[in-house]
Amino acid sequence: MPEIISYRPEFAADFKNLNTAWLEKNFVVEPYDDEVLSNPQKYILDKGGQIYFLVEDDKAVGTVALMYNEYDELEFTKMAVAENYMGRGFGNLLMQYCIDEAKKMDSKNLILYSNTGLEPAISLYKKFGFEEIPVEKSEYARCNIKMVKTLD
Repeated sequence: MPEIISYRPEFAADFKNLNTAWLEKNFVVEPYDDEVLSNPQKYILDKGGQIYFLVEDDKAVGTVALMYNEYDELEFTKMAVAENYMGRGFGNLLMQYCIDEAKKMDSKNLILYSNTGLEPAISLYKKFGFEEIPVEKSEYARCNIKMVKTLD
């Protein structure tokens, strides 16, 4: 059974590689993606965010981050699962873990940016109670939907 752990420097390359593989499969790695993925300490951790890894047999097979954006919103972002581990419910595990952690961080809302073409992801977000809200602006060209979950 896999376990979810907090960021460790030895998994920094996995954070970038898992996300890059997912982006290359579904979209393109945009400059802002590369900047954040190459400097997670600066863009996520130093700003009070968190990065988690789903580890099985000492190998990072999934990752996700909670990151404060420019609007000081807590954002669910950078979730990726290795392709050969998909379909095992790991997205559900990572999503629930992040919701629980966001509550511990005293966040009132958890937001995310996505693309409506990612139907399985959108279904996952809705299953966990995220609702669509207007997209004011995004760092990502691929973004065409913003969702929010109120944390109780």
